[in-house]
Amino acid sequence: MIQSTMMDYQLTLTGILKRSGSLFKKIEIVSSMPDKSLQRYTYADLYIRSKKLSAALKSAGLEPGQRVATMMWNSSVHLEAYFGVPCAMGVFHTLNFRLHSSDLTYIANHADDRFAIIDEILLPIFQEIHKNTKIERVFVANRSGKELPSGYECYEDFLETGQKDYEFPELNENSPCAMCYTSGTTGKPKGVVYSHRAVVLHTYGICLSDTCSYSSNDVLMPVVPQFHANAWGTPFAAAMVGAKMVMPGPHMDPVSLLNLANDEQVTVAVGVPTIWIGILQELDKSPTRWKLNSNLRTIVGGSAMPESMIRGFFAHGIDTIHAWGMTEMSPIGTVSHLRPYMDKWNDDKKFNMRAKQGPPAPMVEVRAMNEEGEINWDGTTMGELQVKGPCVASSYYNAESDKWTKDGWFGTGDVVTIDEDGYIKIADRTKDLIKSGGEWISSVDIENALMGHPSISEAAVVAIPHPKWDERPLAAIVLKPGLNVCPSELKKMLLEKFAKWWVPEAYEFIKEIPKTSAGKFKKSALREKYEDWSWED
Repeated sequence: MIQSTMMDYQLTLTGILKRSGSLFKKIEIVSSMPDKSLQRYTYADLYIRSKKLSAALKSAGLEPGQRVATMMWNSSVHLEAYFGVPCAMGVFHTLNFRLHSSDLTYIANHADDRFAIIDEILLPIFQEIHKNTKIERVFVANRSGKELPSGYECYEDFLETGQKDYEFPELNENSPCAMCYTSGTTGKPKGVVYSHRAVVLHTYGICLSDTCSYSSNDVLMPVVPQFHANAWGTPFAAAMVGAKMVMPGPHMDPVSLLNLANDEQVTVAVGVPTIWIGILQELDKSPTRWKLNSNLRTIVGGSAMPESMIRGFFAHGIDTIHAWGMTEMSPIGTVSHLRPYMDKWNDDKKFNMRAKQGPPAPMVEVRAMNEEGEINWDGTTMGELQVKGPCVASSYYNAESDKWTKDGWFGTGDVVTIDEDGYIKIADRTKDLIKSGGEWISSVDIENALMGHPSISEAAVVAIPHPKWDERPLAAIVLKPGLNVCPSELKKMLLEKFAKWWVPEAYEFIKEIPKTSAGKFKKSALREKYEDWSWED
C-alpha cells in the first residue's frame, strides 16, 4: 500500500505563538486599562511573556493536563494565559465572572483548577468563591500597585520567575489545551475540553475569506469576552495572521467602545447583538461624532440580529456579518456572506439573506431532523440542527448528556430551516418554540420584526399558557428613551408580515429584558414572570 510522503507535523498553539513572535514582532496589541489608559505592546512582547509564563508554571509544578483558571477582562495578560498555559502542556480554563458564585464554585471544582490568574478589579468576586475551591495559588494582575490580600501573589512577580529563553515542550495535537463551560441555563454547567488540533483547525477556518476573513491588514477588536467560548477564536486568529488587536478591558459601554474603535481605527469588531443595539443607538443619535474606519465590519453572533439592525448599520457604512456557533463547536459554525450571483438581487432580498445565519463554515457538516427524519433543504421545513466535524465536541467533561445521536451527531437544540443554497436560518431554540393550537410559532421571527419598529430597542417573545390554544406568544418590549407605541399599532405591523395566529395578543412594556451571562435574552426568566398571565375572555 502506498504511504503518504508528508511530514508528521503537529497542529498546536505553540506553532501559532512562534509564528506571531517571529513574523509580527512590531504589530501592536492595545489594551484598555481599568483607568482607561492604554497599554501598548507587541506580538514580540506577547511571545516573550507567554514563554516566561510557561516556564514559571512549569517551575511551580504544573503537570500536563492540569487546569489554570482565569478570571479576567479582555487584555494582554489574558492573551498571555491563552498561549502560555497550553504551551506549557496545561489547560487554560476561563471563568465567567458574570455567573452566580454558586455556579462559579461548582465549575472551578468540577474542572479541578489548580492555579488561577485574576484581574485585580475582579478580585472581590474571586475571593467570594476561592475559599470553597481547591485552587492552590492565585496570581493577580494588580496594575494599581496596591498591596494584595494575604494568600494572593503578584502576577508580574510570578512571571519574573520564568526564564525568557524557555524551550516549549513537544506537544501532541490531540492533547487538551483549553476548557470552557456552557452557561448552565438547564441543569449544571457542562465543560467542553478543546484539543490543540481542534483550536488550530478552527483558527484556519475562521480566517478564510468566506468566513471571518481576518488578515494582517485588520485591526481586530474582540468585544465578545475572552471568558466566553474563547472569544470566538479571535485571539488565536489575530496571532496567526498578525492582525493588530484592540482589547477593550472592562469598558463595555457603547460610547467607550466607539471611542476606542475610532481612536485605533478598528476594521473588525466581534460581539453579541445586545452590544450592537446600544452602539447603533449612539450612532443614530450622533452620526458625525465618530470617524470610524471606512472598512469597519462587525461579526455578530450569540443570538439572531434583526434585519432592521443590519440595515441600520449599513446606513452608517458598516457591514454586518451574521455568524452562529456554540461552545461545543470551538465555537463558530456558520458565517453569512452573499455569493456573487446574489449581487443582482434587490436590496430587500439581500438584507433578508444577510439576516440568516449563513452556510456552514469549512469542516462543519450539518443536517436538520424532525419527527419525519432529515428535512429537505427547502427554506421552509423546520428541524433541529445537528452538526459534526473536527472542531465539534464528542462529549462533555465528566458529565452525561443525551445531546449526541447514536450515529455521532451533536444536537444543537436550535430549530432551523435550510434553503437550497445551504443557508441556515435559526427559527428558535427547541425550548423557546411556541406551540399554539398544534402549530409552531417562531419567537425569533416575531422578535426581529418588533425590533424593526423605530420606537423599540429590544423585544423578547415567550410562550405563556393559554386555556384554549395551549400556548400563545407574549411580547416583552423595551422602548427607546422618549418614544412610545401602543399594542394595536404593533399588531397591525405584525399582521403585514405574519399569519394572524402568529401575532401576539399579549404585550408587556418593561425597563429591561433579563439577560444571560453571555448577553443573550434570558427567556426562562420571562416565562416564569408571566406564567400566570390573565387572559381576557
